[in-house]
Amino acid sequence: MYIHRHAERTVETLSRMFGAVLVAGPRQVGKTTMLQLVTEGINYISMDDPILLDSAVNMSNTFFKDNPPPVFVDEIQKAPGLFPQIKMQIDKEKKKGQFFLCGSQQFRMMKNVSESLAGRLGIVTLLGLSIREKYGCAFDSPFLPTDEYFSRRGQSLTTIPYTEIWENIYRGSMPELQANPDFDWKLFYGAYVRTYIERDVRELTQVGDQVKFTRFMTVMAARSGQLLNLSSVANDVGISQPTADRWLSILVASNIVCLLKPYFSNLTSRAVKTPKLYFLDTGLAAYLTRWNTPDVLKNGAMAGAFFESFVISEIIKSYYNQGILDPPLYFYRDKEQREIDILIQEGDTLYPLEIKKHADPRASDLKHFDVLDGIKGIRRGPGGVICTYDKLVTLKGSDRVIPVEYL
Repeated sequence: MYIHRHAERTVETLSRMFGAVLVAGPRQVGKTTMLQLVTEGINYISMDDPILLDSAVNMSNTFFKDNPPPVFVDEIQKAPGLFPQIKMQIDKEKKKGQFFLCGSQQFRMMKNVSESLAGRLGIVTLLGLSIREKYGCAFDSPFLPTDEYFSRRGQSLTTIPYTEIWENIYRGSMPELQANPDFDWKLFYGAYVRTYIERDVRELTQVGDQVKFTRFMTVMAARSGQLLNLSSVANDVGISQPTADRWLSILVASNIVCLLKPYFSNLTSRAVKTPKLYFLDTGLAAYLTRWNTPDVLKNGAMAGAFFESFVISEIIKSYYNQGILDPPLYFYRDKEQREIDILIQEGDTLYPLEIKKHADPRASDLKHFDVLDGIKGIRRGPGGVICTYDKLVTLKGSDRVIPVEYL
């Protein structure tokens, strides 16, 4: 069963603007399936085919004569010699929507893209299914806590029971698990980790100790929602800090984790400058940290961190699906321990948000929002508390209680 993706429309839009479109993202999030739907009727080529791969590697200068555009090339990173050929074709023909590309090994792929196709390529980052996509919601605007957003979002709202929220957090966002509810969660993620390390990490970065790399992923998953402390992680895993830094870059480049940047300016010099770490698929994080049922997870010591990671991931997806590669998302924390979980910046306006797994938010949850009022040239917009309460209601001033269904 195919679940329609909000990025489909973005791919179509970019194909009218650029000669090539690349869909990047982690393994098994549905990149190929989505692109096959969008490009139905045009030639599909997979570099997993050894005969086609041999042709692409050894006869790259004639490859597109035998496989003329418009064409969808899957696993393009296996044939880096095709990137200059695509550049030449685009520059010569000056046609839009001629090449559709995707692949799993982003570190290699993006290097070739930046060298050969800068300015000629539209890029979409696809993550796992969003909560909107899971429930068939057509609304696809990026999350922003404004009156207009809530009015439009409320027209296609699905009520999600509390237990179902935690089932979604635990089960994760992989399309295959959503389409096949009978699939064994533990077996799926076990195979996912093994494939990711063996095909992507080891091949491209010569990670010699797979056991330690798995341990590194597990330690990072246990710290989702926390300030990044690579020195502590390196000590826990038994690796050097430069190795931890290199391994972190792998997780970031392959969209396994994201680093949420701190917000600071000259007038917020007391703000911390260390990013926060989040796993982008809570199912994978739960597997690595051995939270083996939704009930154990929601009642466990990491419940708040998992709920926060889920919310951050959903907000990021709402921006990525619109083709926004660098969402304007930040957090705030200063040396006085005043913290705001997430800030969304639009122009000169900052929208502050707290994330709480409980269903009884209070005005005290907003107590640090006024720290933004001292930043010159910045206006504080409406914000609120994203939580598991079931109604959108005013909490204080223009700040609201925001049910998770409104993401």
